[in-house]
Amino acid sequence: MFGFCCRRLQLQFPSCSIAVDYSVTHVQKAPHFTRLYSSKSLLRAQDKKDCSFTVSYLINSCGLSLELALSLSKRHRVRFESPEKPDAVVKLFKDYGFSNAHISEIVKKLPELLLVSEKTLLPKIEFLGSIGITGIPLAETLCGNPTVLKMSLENCIRPCCDIIKTLGIPYGKVPLFIKRSQWLFKVKVLSNVARNVSVLRSLKVPESTIDLCRPHNLVPVSTDADEFNENVNKVISMGFPPSSCTFMKALYVISMMDESKLAQRKEFYRKFGWTEDNILLAFRKNPIFMSISEKNFLSKMDFLVNKMGLQPADVAGYPSVLTNSLEKWIIPRCSVIRVLLLKGLIWKGQFSLLGTALMGNKDLFLHRFVNKYQEQVPELLSIFQGKIGLAELGLGFEERDGVKQM
Repeated sequence: MFGFCCRRLQLQFPSCSIAVDYSVTHVQKAPHFTRLYSSKSLLRAQDKKDCSFTVSYLINSCGLSLELALSLSKRHRVRFESPEKPDAVVKLFKDYGFSNAHISEIVKKLPELLLVSEKTLLPKIEFLGSIGITGIPLAETLCGNPTVLKMSLENCIRPCCDIIKTLGIPYGKVPLFIKRSQWLFKVKVLSNVARNVSVLRSLKVPESTIDLCRPHNLVPVSTDADEFNENVNKVISMGFPPSSCTFMKALYVISMMDESKLAQRKEFYRKFGWTEDNILLAFRKNPIFMSISEKNFLSKMDFLVNKMGLQPADVAGYPSVLTNSLEKWIIPRCSVIRVLLLKGLIWKGQFSLLGTALMGNKDLFLHRFVNKYQEQVPELLSIFQGKIGLAELGLGFEERDGVKQM
């Protein structure tokens, strides 16, 4: 195994030259991780020692794979000749209850932290503990957003946490917010968010739609207060009351696109046969569809119109379909429907492809179109899961008989 790893190192990382000297122990023993290198290896050339030692350490003491250790060492230019500094960092994490998996995840995302003095890291970890982020929540927060530990405590971390308090985020959700807000965790950005949230709350926008702890929250980060207020008024004038569940979606899209971009998108949609009324209908029902790329829109419309025989105006009436994955959502469901239609188990007037099959949740679809016909078509579940393609069954989407007018 050792010989294999050495050859991989030499092939993938030419600047590292490794030789075995059974009289000298080079790599520090790491009891918590599986060792992939001999504990009696030594670099032949002293000037290349830091390169191979770094890779060895990332594998033995941080639990990374050979490929990942090589990649991180190259890409981040992380180098150390001895284990003292990284050992101190790893020990600090362990002292605060971080597991081996937590440490591996942090190093994987930000390996340069191993070069930071523990005296620099300790005050930041202690501060997070002072605001109630300790133990496993602390480890998980830093796994999600390790860049916090590279920021200045006084100039960034502390003021950011002060701003977070003003946002009204529940105490127990603060770790989740920091974990998911890597790009938001900046004083200027958070200040803008706080200002915008204040405006939204004054308009009685539901807290559920403002939720900053969602993986993809919709609060626009506008650097200009007048621009934000203008966009809010524009969305309201388009018929979206602040109390509606679609208001924040519309505001997000309008804030992401200027007038010229919106005009360009509308022209693009018209090429697919959508009228101005179709576009407005789709936008009012689910504005987020307009944020997907033109390439993404093209592939889904091509499938739904040219393969499933739907009319463009029909799709405009159910724009949420376009926000779902083509490969993971649309094609598997349409495949099941096509098989059932061709076998005569369902008929086109029995249900709405867009309104029922493509809009319902997974459990509902399985109950109505898969489990119900499992005896007649045993392959249905495998088709839905993508394990069997229609081509394997001698079927395909190019033949639209029985589907065209659905």
